[in-house]
Amino acid sequence: MRMGGRVTAVCCTFLVVLLANAASAQQKVGDPPEASNMRLIGTNDLQARSAYQPTIHHQGDRWIAYIGHHGGTDDIPDPVNPMTGKPEPNGTSIVDVTDPAHPRYLRHIPGQEGKYESGGAQMVRICDGKDLPKGDRNAVYMLRTFGSEAHEIWNVADPANPVLITRIAGLKDTHKNFWECSTGIAYLVSGAPDWRTRRMTQIYDLSDPAHPLKIRDFGLPGQQPGATGAVPTELHGPISTGPKGNRVYFGYGTNKGGFLQIVDRDKLLSGPKEPTPDNLTFPEIARMPLSAMNGAHTVFPMPDMPIAEFARDKDGKTRDIVMIVDEAIQNECGEARQMVWFADVTTEARPMVISSYTVPEASGGFCERGGRFGSHSSNESMAPVYYKKLAFIAFFNAGVRALDIRDPYHPREIGYFIPSITAATDKRCVTIDGKERCKVAIQTNNVETDERGYIYAVDRANTGLHILELTGAARAVAGLP
Repeated sequence: MRMGGRVTAVCCTFLVVLLANAASAQQKVGDPPEASNMRLIGTNDLQARSAYQPTIHHQGDRWIAYIGHHGGTDDIPDPVNPMTGKPEPNGTSIVDVTDPAHPRYLRHIPGQEGKYESGGAQMVRICDGKDLPKGDRNAVYMLRTFGSEAHEIWNVADPANPVLITRIAGLKDTHKNFWECSTGIAYLVSGAPDWRTRRMTQIYDLSDPAHPLKIRDFGLPGQQPGATGAVPTELHGPISTGPKGNRVYFGYGTNKGGFLQIVDRDKLLSGPKEPTPDNLTFPEIARMPLSAMNGAHTVFPMPDMPIAEFARDKDGKTRDIVMIVDEAIQNECGEARQMVWFADVTTEARPMVISSYTVPEASGGFCERGGRFGSHSSNESMAPVYYKKLAFIAFFNAGVRALDIRDPYHPREIGYFIPSITAATDKRCVTIDGKERCKVAIQTNNVETDERGYIYAVDRANTGLHILELTGAARAVAGLP
């Protein structure tokens, strides 16, 4: 009887867990958000536009969010802008978040006509004119992609009335740019028409945004014009540590065949420019391959991290760490799990993965919820409030995840927030036995933080912007009051 009772208890417990996961997988409009150690402060629907990169900028006495968008959908290719009453291709949303509880939509700048990845204006970066060596000191410059065909620079000193300054056009694709405000050097993810890959890097001096100066094209040997044979994995995006750090970290691949490339910035900018195999290899310090099943969406450098566990060791008390975030692509777990990886690059010529993180699927029945489940991107702000302490990961239908990364050998989740779906949340579909099956699911796509400690999450499935703050133990880790 005792054994039978134990089996019954186990079975009942298992059933309760299954029922709980099944219930959580059927999120409906009006259901409350799911959260731990994170709290929703404010929202904005972003005109029900699919969102990609948010950048939060302290502008005078205001805080402004600049948010890039993918193209439209088959059902709604050009959503109506309520401020103009007209349909507009998805582009860039500008939102005043000075009061995070009451974000105020200021302006939508239309992007390229097109659907999904083929339109919109996904990427946005901001530099103050007073920081750029040759900028107008009264200007605030917004660098954005224009669909697949161009990069643009706007003056957004008056964020409600932006003015176009420059276009760099004639491309076949664009994506995840990086801009050094102190130097003006920009690493523009582009598709040069004569290159053999969809995405490579065009490096520009944008210290005077009105007069862009091209420095060079850069990619992997085999991608350049005139090459033969297999084409290496395309670029996803770089992050530079500027002149002081003298490194640029490039992430290649999205959800498969990815790797981290470490590049000497000085050699990249001043070395020979002709894209020969030798010249393309010249600035490379190391290249670390990931699994064939994983890619690299974001490669986020954290040099000189003090590791408490190693504090009494003779050597290696601090380590150079790069956080690598993959991008999930397929809906309903139709691929290998895309995750977060931490690499120790202290010995640059021999980088190595030291740990990883994923959301446990069973914790929310995420493969059944619909849409993508897996990592996509991290916050990229290097402001002291979170840098080298906490990282925030967009995990699609598992929302935003807060990680304690003070010991990158043992990262641990200390908070999460999964937004509620709304009437605007778009469906995500898979084909089963030749028939399409669709579910409505949150798709938290990108995340950023500001110097005040607020967290900004945007949704790929048209659910808008969610502004969050930490609570409880997670807030204590960050040292916030």
